Amino acid sequence: MTNRIRIFLTGVVLLSCSLLSNAQSQNFRLGKWTEIQTAILKELSRSYVDTLDVDKIERAGIDAMLSQLDPYTVFVPEEENEDLQMMVHKSYGGIGAVIYKPDIQGNVIINEPYEGSAAAKYGLRCGDEILSIDGVSTHGLTSTESSERMRGDPNTEVVFEVKKVHTGDTVSVTVTRQRIHIPDVEYYGMLDSKTGYVSQVGFSDGVSDDVAKAFLDLKSQGMETFVLDLRGNGGGLLSEAINIVSLFVDGGETIVSSKGKNGNNQVYKTTKKAIDTEIPIIVLVDSGSASASEIVSGALQDLDRATIMGERTFGKGLVQSIRPLPYGGEIKLTTAKYYTPSGRCVQAIDYSRRNEDGSVGHIPDSLTREFKTAHGRIVRDGGGITPDVKLDQKEYSRITYSLVAYGIIDHYALDYATRHESCPKAEDFHFSDEDFEDFVNFAKTQEFDFRSSAKTYYDLMKAELEEDGLASSMSETLTALGEAVNMEKEEIIRLKKDEIVPFIEQEIITRYHFAPEGVKVRIRYDDVLKAALEAERIPQY
Repeated sequence: MTNRIRIFLTGVVLLSCSLLSNAQSQNFRLGKWTEIQTAILKELSRSYVDTLDVDKIERAGIDAMLSQLDPYTVFVPEEENEDLQMMVHKSYGGIGAVIYKPDIQGNVIINEPYEGSAAAKYGLRCGDEILSIDGVSTHGLTSTESSERMRGDPNTEVVFEVKKVHTGDTVSVTVTRQRIHIPDVEYYGMLDSKTGYVSQVGFSDGVSDDVAKAFLDLKSQGMETFVLDLRGNGGGLLSEAINIVSLFVDGGETIVSSKGKNGNNQVYKTTKKAIDTEIPIIVLVDSGSASASEIVSGALQDLDRATIMGERTFGKGLVQSIRPLPYGGEIKLTTAKYYTPSGRCVQAIDYSRRNEDGSVGHIPDSLTREFKTAHGRIVRDGGGITPDVKLDQKEYSRITYSLVAYGIIDHYALDYATRHESCPKAEDFHFSDEDFEDFVNFAKTQEFDFRSSAKTYYDLMKAELEEDGLASSMSETLTALGEAVNMEKEEIIRLKKDEIVPFIEQEIITRYHFAPEGVKVRIRYDDVLKAALEAERIPQY
C-alpha cells in the first residue's frame, strides 16, 4: 500500500470519526436537555406552591424555544389545525361572510358577504342582523363563538333568525353551507385597450389556474401588455409559484432551487409548455411581497421574462414544511432556503437590517454580490428582489393609518350600508363633500388615536424632558409648541381628506358589489400603477 493511499484512508477514517463524534455529541445534548426539562416539570408538579397549569407553561416554553430560530417556525396544536389549513388553502365550510359583533350582548351583523357565497345566494346582505343561529340566541355569544356556529361541513344546513336591514322584518333563513374558497385573484380586467391587469393576493391551491384563465381572457380582449400585481402578497404554496412562472416560460427552465440540511437540495423547473412567451410582463412588488411572490418575481427577472417594478421585496426566502406531532399537533418548520435561477438567495439573514415591518432594510452594495440574468444583466443579492424600475410607494399620514387600523372606516361603511339601500358601481360612485362631512361627524364620535405625527413626537419629547427634569424650565416654549401641533379630531381628518376618501369609497363599494368592484376603486387612485404604465420603456428581453 502506497503512502498516498495510506494518507487518504487515514483521512477518511478521521473524518468518519469526527462526524460520528459530532452526531453523538448532538444526541447527547438533546438527551441531556430533554431529561432536564422533564425533571423540572416533575419537580414543579410535585413541589410548586400554587396550582400548576402544565398546558400553559409547556406551550409558552415551546413557543419561546421556537422563537429563537426564525419567525416562521411555529407549533400548531390540534385545536388550531383548522386555522392552519385556512391559511394554506384559504377554504373552509360555512356561509361565506365577514361578521361584526359590536359587543357580547349585541346581535351578529353581516358586514361583508363574499361574492358567490352561500350568504349572498340566500339573500344575506351587509347590515342584516343575525338574532339566532340554529335556535341559539347570539346575545351572550362572542364573535368567535358565533363564527364557529356558522361554520360547518359543506352541504349541511344552518338556520338563522334574521332582522333585515332596510325593512326591519324578522325572517327565518335556512342556508346550506358550502365550501368557501377565498380567491387569490381578487380582480382582473383591462386597464385600457391594450393593458391587462391581475391583482393576486396569495398563493393558495389553484391560483395558477385562475391566473391562466384571467390571462387568456385578457389576451382575447386585445391585451398587449400584462401587469401582474403582487404588492402586499405574502406568499403561500411553492407549487403555485412554480406553476405561475411556467405559464410564461417554456419547459426545462430552472425556476427556483432550495438548499436544506444534509444535502437535502431540490431544483424546480418548468415542466410544461407556456401559454405565452411574447407578451411583455410588468410585475409590481413592494416590501410586502414575500416568499412565493419573490420566487415568481425573482425567476421572471432572472430569466428576463418580465420587468419588475416597485420597491425591494420583503426578503423571506425560507422553505417551511409541515410535520405531524403526537396528539394531533403539527410543527411548521423551516427546512431550506430559496435561490433564484441566477443563484441569488432570497432570504435576508441579517435581521439587524430589517425595517419596522420586518422587510429588508438598506443594504450597501459592498455587502452584496453580483449575479447575471439569462441575458447578462447584473442583479444583486442581499435579500429580497430589487426591482428593475424603482417606484416610490405612496406615503400616508398617521391619521389615515389610524382610521384604518382602528376600524373606523370599516364601521362607517357598515353604517352607511344600513342607511342607503343601494349604491352605484365603482365607475359611477364618488364620495361627495356632503358625504365626507357625514363621515367626519361619524368619526368624531369614535374612540381612536387621532394625533398627527408631529403631536406624537411632541408627546415623546415632552415626556423625555420631564424625565430629565427640564420641562419646568421650558414650560412656556412647550406650551406654545403644544398648542401649535395640537389639532381637533375633525380638523385633522378634513386636512387629510384626499387620502382618506379612496379608502372610504372602496369599503362602501365592497359592501354593495363585492371585492372586485372595490379593487376598481383602488385602481382609480393607484399612483404607483399609473407610474408603472408611464415608465419610459418596458424592456424587451
